[in-house]
Amino acid sequence: MKHQIPMFKFTLGQGQSIGPIPLRALWAQACQSSEVSVGRSQGAHPTDKPTYSLYAAQHLRDLTQVEMRLRKLLDVYNLRVSLIIIHKY
Repeated sequence: MKHQIPMFKFTLGQGQSIGPIPLRALWAQACQSSEVSVGRSQGAHPTDKPTYSLYAAQHLRDLTQVEMRLRKLLDVYNLRVSLIIIHKY
């Protein structure tokens, strides 16, 4: 698998969660590629919301369209997110 970099990070709304398998499937659909991975990290304090990271190859094409598909898919899953773009267009 090619080297992957973080493209987006996000936190979910209060009381929401998503497992790694459905998150990876959602992210792969948004990227239109199976060469993706996801991660989750807990904040320093137990009350902090976890941060989810979405990874893909640096040469991912048309990141603007990927972001639009990602936002639509998150909406379909009824996930309220605070999305942070990591990789610049």
